[in-house]
Amino acid sequence: MRPLIRLQRAWALVSVLSAAATVAGAAVLVPGPAQAASTLGAQAAASGRYFGTAVAAGKLGNSTYSTILDREFNMITPENEMKWDTTEPSRGSFNFGPADQIVSHAVAHGQRMRGHTLVWHSQLPGWVSSIGDANTLRSVMDNHITSEMTHFKGKIYAWDVVNEAFADGSTQHRSSVFQNVLGNGFIEEAFRTARAADSSAKLCYNDYNIENWSDAKTQGVYAMVKDFKSRGVPIDCVGFQSHFGSGGPPSSFPTTLSNFAALGVDVQLTELDIAQAPTTGYSNTVKACVNVSRCAGITVWGIRDSDSWRSGDNPLLFDGNGNKKSAYDAVLSALGGGVPYGDGGSTTPTPTPTPTPGDGGCSVTYTVSSQWSGGFGANVNVTNLGDPVSSWTLTWSFGAGQQVTQAWNVAVTQSGADVTAKSVSYNGSLGTGGSTSFGFNGSQNGSNPVPANFTLNGTACSAG
Repeated sequence: MRPLIRLQRAWALVSVLSAAATVAGAAVLVPGPAQAASTLGAQAAASGRYFGTAVAAGKLGNSTYSTILDREFNMITPENEMKWDTTEPSRGSFNFGPADQIVSHAVAHGQRMRGHTLVWHSQLPGWVSSIGDANTLRSVMDNHITSEMTHFKGKIYAWDVVNEAFADGSTQHRSSVFQNVLGNGFIEEAFRTARAADSSAKLCYNDYNIENWSDAKTQGVYAMVKDFKSRGVPIDCVGFQSHFGSGGPPSSFPTTLSNFAALGVDVQLTELDIAQAPTTGYSNTVKACVNVSRCAGITVWGIRDSDSWRSGDNPLLFDGNGNKKSAYDAVLSALGGGVPYGDGGSTTPTPTPTPTPGDGGCSVTYTVSSQWSGGFGANVNVTNLGDPVSSWTLTWSFGAGQQVTQAWNVAVTQSGADVTAKSVSYNGSLGTGGSTSFGFNGSQNGSNPVPANFTLNGTACSAG
């Protein structure tokens, strides 16, 4: 991500949803093969991933723009609307209107949100940049993080908590008001503050030019993440902005993604664009993600070339008129390969404790991830504590008239209060101690208690 003064670059997983049909009162909520391959979002969802784009609130009224957005993408990142100069232009005075507009659009169209960004050296209002006292800046930073995350709590899949904190070509942090006044510890403090503000959203570090494994900057970020994981600092994901030249990603990009994922974090491609949109470059980039089980998804930075911060490079999947390019077909094809996303897209960042094998039964963690007037989103994590199974069926009953309306990573039917969720082709196999996750949107009438009495293949489950 670059400042607006440099070509207006505005930088940067809810619903990986498929279309739903209701037949005779039973909602059948898993796409067929033809449908799953029809759009970028649907194709990504088939492996538990997302395919998103950056969105500007001021363009939502453009019919070509919004039509492509709602047809193709199931994750949204606001371009500028959640950055500090917009959300807190003066101390303690918050403006969430532009961001709320994007979030409302996402909710109305079954799309998830990435929050971008909480702490960044650029697009800061002058009153922040001029703070020279450590106690004051620490209080201001913590309050900004807490206030913004609290406002959007339950509506954000993942936050870019700290953005671009490392210097170009270096293992050291870049100069910024946060670094210069608070020192190296500001990144850790930001992540701990973010976790206290929202225990469910995934917390990401996001940066550019960290795709090549041997680069100093890549190694600096890797060392930080490794240190954070060893000390229990709450970091759940690393965002690779992936702004590439016409040659596409570096040859070591798959290694970079795999090595970061091995630290126990998700990896995400957060701001992808490639000069001249070469089919091979896009295909290789997508394959690098889908071949890593913890690569959660991909976001392109804009919809049409005319929407891009680097429009002269024609770097996106749709031309200025909204027509698909050859690279679009290459991406659609590449999304169909690889391996399933490792945790099924769960938004719960805390790892599930390792169960004792062979105890029998199962464990279920049910989390309401978002809630709005008349509706809600939920995530379910299932752990098999019995013998290995090649397919599974989870059942439960709602206690307050809730109805499942859309689901992902599972096939759901509902009769009255009784819900039946069946595994799909890529997540049916569960060994002893194995886990999988799925999610859904539902309707509710003001009361949304967590259901009880889960059973897995007819055996009662305990609460996770």
